[in-house]
Amino acid sequence: MSEKFKAGVLTMSDKGARGDRIDESGKIAADMLRADGFELVKTGIVPDRMEDITATLIDWIDNEELSLIVTSGGTGLSPTDVTPQAMKQIIDYEVPGISEAMRAESLKKTPHAMLSRAMAGVRCQCLIINLPGSPKGVKENLEIVLPALKHGLSKLSGDTADCAT
Repeated sequence: MSEKFKAGVLTMSDKGARGDRIDESGKIAADMLRADGFELVKTGIVPDRMEDITATLIDWIDNEELSLIVTSGGTGLSPTDVTPQAMKQIIDYEVPGISEAMRAESLKKTPHAMLSRAMAGVRCQCLIINLPGSPKGVKENLEIVLPALKHGLSKLSGDTADCAT
């Protein structure tokens, strides 16, 4: 799998969008994706508003033709945590194994993992994965899914080779 996939990192944060907080979570995700061989072409911060989240995701997928978008933030129980609702509006289908794997592994570290509403889904040929908002959560959760991403993205982009080794 030598294909270099185009990726983006989108952070949901009212404070970050206003410039009141430095986006450490997005930087960690971007660095990890680059280190794993992804071509990082888009990064951004939007407020915790469904219309901003959906508009950005749609633009990055439909116009920039990204293969992967990881998001950070907005997956908890707070009234402003609307990332999963925004995702449901724009995806074609969910990929529940990704969020299940992240929660299962995270539960080994903290009982708060069960409160995560993070999800993963596909729009067109782009995989979108919601990560927590904390830098530690981003690192730990992205480490869990990175080993499977390039294979999944190859299949999503039309690879018909058998999966068996």
